Amino acid sequence: MIVEVEPNDNCDSSVFARFKEVGLARRLVQVRLYERNATGEWYWVTGWSDNELSPACPAYAQRVEDSGAGLAYLVYGGIYGLRFRPISPDETWGLGNPHQWGEAYLLLADARDLRYAD
Repeated sequence: MIVEVEPNDNCDSSVFARFKEVGLARRLVQVRLYERNATGEWYWVTGWSDNELSPACPAYAQRVEDSGAGLAYLVYGGIYGLRFRPISPDETWGLGNPHQWGEAYLLLADARDLRYAD
């Protein structure tokens, strides 16, 4: 599996990374992150694409081998990476929203930090 994110306004970094797949990809809707709160907070997640009219696209999680951590969950989205927003307030996706931010991809260790669409 290859993750490629081009330079863009959604996230500061571009990336080209290869991972060995261990499981199937599943569509993802929320992730729990620990940057702001040691007990974790849930966030909506979407992929981000180069489609100017509708840049939000599906985000996925897939179990992969990670050389540093053994097995991990790779969270990836569109050609412009991932975009995150708080659960509340319910706002539309947009680059100009100060409550939202982008990342190229995530590697998460715990399946309990993922909420799938199905």
